[in-house]
Amino acid sequence: MSDSSWGAPPQAGQAGYWGPTAGGPAQGAVTAGPAYDAPEAQQTHLMPSVPDVPAYGGDQDDDPMPDSPQPVPAPKKTAGRDLSAAIGVGVGLGVVIIASLFVVKAVFVGVVAVAVVVGLWELTSRLQERKGIKAPLVPLAVGGAAMVVAGYARGAEGAWVAMALTALAVLVWRMAQPPEGYLKDVTAGVFAAFYVPFLATFVAMMLTADDGPWRVLTFLLLTVVSDTGAYAVGWRFGKNKLAPRISPGKTREGLMGAIAFAMVAGALCMQFLIEDGAWWQGLVLGLAVAASATLGDLGESMIKRDLGIKDMGTLLPGHGGIMDRLDSLLPTAPVVWLLMVAFVGS
Repeated sequence: MSDSSWGAPPQAGQAGYWGPTAGGPAQGAVTAGPAYDAPEAQQTHLMPSVPDVPAYGGDQDDDPMPDSPQPVPAPKKTAGRDLSAAIGVGVGLGVVIIASLFVVKAVFVGVVAVAVVVGLWELTSRLQERKGIKAPLVPLAVGGAAMVVAGYARGAEGAWVAMALTALAVLVWRMAQPPEGYLKDVTAGVFAAFYVPFLATFVAMMLTADDGPWRVLTFLLLTVVSDTGAYAVGWRFGKNKLAPRISPGKTREGLMGAIAFAMVAGALCMQFLIEDGAWWQGLVLGLAVAASATLGDLGESMIKRDLGIKDMGTLLPGHGGIMDRLDSLLPTAPVVWLLMVAFVGS
């Protein structure tokens, strides 16, 4: 504290000293006789002098008032990820997908199969690392790739047959190991087969239509627009949590943004990209995509929270892993496929 601090007590010998004088009685002591006369009492009880103190808010070197609160700067909102890397990776993936989608359909089916295999590898790896669950990767990877191809070549019937054979292969493959943990391993394996490759087959089935590339492009655009709308509106206006126990970052305002963005994009896509499509069908499609994409995102958040991890992988800078990008796409694929068939046929 500097000499100009508030309430600095004067020292002995200075004017205003309240304490006892040298050799005198302590303050408050009872004395008798003329030794303690009135003049001495008056001198002993003089009011303390207040030193000159500059007004608060003067020079920066002056000490502030002891009890005055200091302003705390408000925390600055951040995106939480490297946006430049995320945008760069997203653009690169978009170029690969669109190029394969409109050049050769079979190449796009191969891209989907590769994404499925990588996603299965990430999921089974995290299950083993965090929970000790050993879902057999080999039959899942082979069966998953075959499932996507079967869905493209034979439709829903081919996808269901490949799914059943993959589940059977998981049960048999796990028999080569000790029986301890067999039930949880095969259960996780069947779940992984349904969650990743089976849902992805609906993307391949969309591609088989005459305007298949445009249907797949609509599916991708609506899902991306829904996620973007949820992020933009939730980051700027989000206050009310949507599911705090599952994903604390998601808000109801973000969900409203996802619905609004997806419905507008759906109306435009159905009107201008899909043959025989109508704008009102796009509104319904956009609403359904926003709902399924949000549920898919929450579903994977539930899995990651149970596993105690933030991302499924690190393959895509700014995004995490492949599964962190497929979380909203996978459950949305059968929804878009079904509504497309209902609106404009197969």
